Amino acid sequence: YAPEALPLPVAARRPLLAVGAELKHTFTLAREANAHVAPHNGDLEDLATYEAFTDGLAHLGRLLALEPEAVAHDLHPEYLSTKHAVRSFPADRRVAVQHHHAHVASCAAEHGVTGPFIGVAYDGLGMGDDGTFWGGEVLLADLSGYRRLARFGRAPMPGGALAIRRPYRMALGYLLGAEDIARRESAAPGAAEPGRTRLGVELAEDFVGGLDEREVAAIRTQVARGLNAPVASSAGRLFDAAAALLGLRDVAEFEAQAAIDLEVAAGGRLAAHLPYAVGRVDGLLVYDPRPTLAALLESLSRGGSREMLAAAFHECIVEVTRELVASARADSGLDVVCLSGGVLQNKRLATSLLERLTRDGFEVLVNRLIPCNDGGISYGQAAVAAARMAAAASPGSSTPAARA
Repeated sequence: YAPEALPLPVAARRPLLAVGAELKHTFTLAREANAHVAPHNGDLEDLATYEAFTDGLAHLGRLLALEPEAVAHDLHPEYLSTKHAVRSFPADRRVAVQHHHAHVASCAAEHGVTGPFIGVAYDGLGMGDDGTFWGGEVLLADLSGYRRLARFGRAPMPGGALAIRRPYRMALGYLLGAEDIARRESAAPGAAEPGRTRLGVELAEDFVGGLDEREVAAIRTQVARGLNAPVASSAGRLFDAAAALLGLRDVAEFEAQAAIDLEVAAGGRLAAHLPYAVGRVDGLLVYDPRPTLAALLESLSRGGSREMLAAAFHECIVEVTRELVASARADSGLDVVCLSGGVLQNKRLATSLLERLTRDGFEVLVNRLIPCNDGGISYGQAAVAAARMAAAASPGSSTPAARA
């Protein structure tokens, strides 16, 4: 409950402001071992919401008698929160925190975890440290740093943010431009065989036939030429695409509506998981969703139930995650898993992951005191910044990022 004090596992060495991200915006003020997460501001995309942020910051600062001396912010340079941090603090007082590291750190911090852990961050979008958009990530992390171990396969977002509001565009992004992942290697039962899967609009004739021909042609050009079609390794965008291909939602009237429709369609139905494949790209384990979507379309064309296919899709994501996390444990020797990110608001997915990863022998932690969505980003940023300031004061300390 804002602004009740939440503990910081590593105390902040100086008064700290964490400005959060953009959607579902909150900010956090921290001093020593206490962090105060502000009330929800809405989406920080316009002047009115920005003024609500700055007014709320001034008000909470007065209540706490706290004048921040350092700031933590997201990597995305166009977020109004990032711009506020850059304008208000000199470079040596700014701490840039990667979006998904902040997500998993928020979960670890509220549970008092200070050592290394496996972080699973599933959300819509966040700026990665390689300049692409992330959203389906498995990290080896502690509060100070991280190393990326695994991710979801990438697909273009035709029209950029427009693909979020129109999930059929995201579906076309996967059909026309899903990442080609070579040397696939999954020992999981029911996994797709290497080299057998190709996606294309011919697999989804009914779906494509219901769209405007001119828009489909324009999207083909966008994807082929990389025109305003940024790529994303996003779990949230994959859920959107699956919902569109199943005919559940073409246009989203509010954020995550397509993914919500997919969860509702799945309900509590029991289903075997759809096929999938896992390979390696540039040293990272990568989930290839092409076999998953191809099997979904093939089953739908044979008269398969949309509801059962929605359930089978959820089961696939659970099994993929189990495989990626098992590989992370083999790589790191760790068995603490922190689950976070907006996709974890999906009750079926979160419950299934909690139960099955626990059966697999992991200690599984989820956000409880603060949101797993972007409303929890500022708290995660504060925890990371405090840990980095402490590490900077202790020469010779090492983090997963430093060991990468």
